This record gives sequence, structure tokens and C-alpha cells, in this order.
Amino acid sequence: MGLRVNLCGIELDNPVIPASGTFGFGYEFAELYDINELGTFSFKGTTKDPRFGNPTPRIAECTSGMINAVGLQNPGVEKVIAEELPKLAKCFRKPVMANVSGFSVEDYAYTCERLDKEPQVGWLEVNVSCPNVHGGGMSFGTSPAAAAEVTKAVKAVTTKPVIIKLSPNVTDIVSIAKACEEAGADGISLINTMLGMRINLNTRKPVIANTMGGFSGPAIFPVAVRMVYQVAHAVSIPVVGMGGVTSAEDVIEMMLAGATAVEVGAANLVNPYACRDIIRDLPRVMAQYKINSLQEIIGGVKNG
Repeated sequence: MGLRVNLCGIELDNPVIPASGTFGFGYEFAELYDINELGTFSFKGTTKDPRFGNPTPRIAECTSGMINAVGLQNPGVEKVIAEELPKLAKCFRKPVMANVSGFSVEDYAYTCERLDKEPQVGWLEVNVSCPNVHGGGMSFGTSPAAAAEVTKAVKAVTTKPVIIKLSPNVTDIVSIAKACEEAGADGISLINTMLGMRINLNTRKPVIANTMGGFSGPAIFPVAVRMVYQVAHAVSIPVVGMGGVTSAEDVIEMMLAGATAVEVGAANLVNPYACRDIIRDLPRVMAQYKINSLQEIIGGVKNG
């Protein structure tokens, strides 16, 4: 079975990638199974400086999903390079995807430049769903111009493929993706979480201390497929699809919509073996649908 795909010039044994924030720095899961079975994984969102994250409670359960507002808790880029990556090197022999967040264009450029020099890092996945502290708190990813500005700044200081991770909380996802492509992005990653909220009926207060948070899980899968389809048909760079993926069938559907690789997020929090199980099930599903090579089905959805 042809499970291999090529993502921005780097060969993957299969297209399945645990999404950032759901797989730590990898070695935690390496205690459960050989994580080299994965295509790769996107490690925990890393910022220039350490972040403690948002106050608790940070998690709210929903029908077919969950809301989280962790707030980019991480030890900061210097500690990630000095402590987390050496630990990962002991259990993962493939290039890893570095996920980067920032609150200013300078933040993004600094963190990406530092991680770009690490031999273990294969791609930089740049999350532009963060609030722009100099721009009134609006996310960089809600404006084509702001997303393009981050893309240009990162590309100017890096040599490795830059994949821009977009927020779905916008009216026109295509214009933002195209702006990133024109600014030099090597790939587009989508979708990040949607914005959600729950209210406790007893206290009449929001369940999450932050009031709102990122809604993820199977409930958002149709929205993700739609956005991947729209973007993949509008740009000529690879798209990494994610959002509510829980099965090998979901991976195939995402790839038909136009995804070159597929990230799995919330499912890892329910079942730590989710990605491994999906990879092992892919040959069965490929045989069922008479698919010989996954690389050949990318964007293979038929219109009409």
C-alpha cells in the first residue's frame, strides 16, 4: 500500500500527524508506543518567552467535542531547544514539525529563526491565530495583510519549509491563505480551533475561566473539510488538513478535499493511541475504496 506522501519536499511514511498541543513534545507518548510509526508530529506551541497559560478551569466538555483555553503554556523557545528537543531525539528519529506562536511579528521571527537552526526540525508550523498585542488584540490570522506580514518576516530568517496555520474564525479563509502564499509560505495548515463557549446552569457563569475557548473534536469536521477544500483549490502550495479527524476514513476524506497530510488533535486527548490506530487502519480502508496510493488521491474529490 502506498501510504507515503511528500510534504514541502520532505517524504513522510504516512500522512498522519498528531496536532500541536495534543501530543506534548512527543516523548511522553513514546512511553506508550513507538512514535516513529507516525508521519511526524507537531510539537507543543512554542513562544519566545515562557508562558504559564490561562487560569483554570481551561477545559469544557461539549457534544462531540471539547473547548480548551490552555493559553499556550510552554517553557519558552530556549528551554525547548536546551531540554525538550534532546529528550525527543532519544525516541524519535524523523524530522519534527515545530509549532510557533507569537504576540508580535518580532516574536514570530525570533522564535522561528532559533528553531530553524535545529537539525531535528523539518518544518515550521506558524500559528497566526494568536492575538496581536500591538494590533488591538485581534488575531494575526484574521487579516490577509497581518498574516502576510508574519509570513514574510519568518521566511526572511529561515531556510526550512514554513507552513502557516490559519484560524477558521474568519469570513473569507481563501483570501488569507492566498496572501500567505504570495508572501512566500511553503504550505497552509488548517483549521485551528473554532471559538466556543459553555455556561454552567447552576452558577450561571461560563464554564471556562477565560469565558471562551477553542472548540475542537468531531463536531467541527465538516467545517474543516469545507475550508481545506476551498483553500486547496485556491492555492498551489500543500495544505495540511485538521479539525475533528478521528478515523482512517476521515483522513481519506480530508485528502480527497485537498490535504497532503492530516493532523489529528482532540482524538489524542481521548485515546493516546488514536494516531497509531488510524495509521494501522489506513491499509484496510484504502483496500475498501480501491486506493493504491494516498499521494494520488490528494484533491481527488469529484465535482457535481
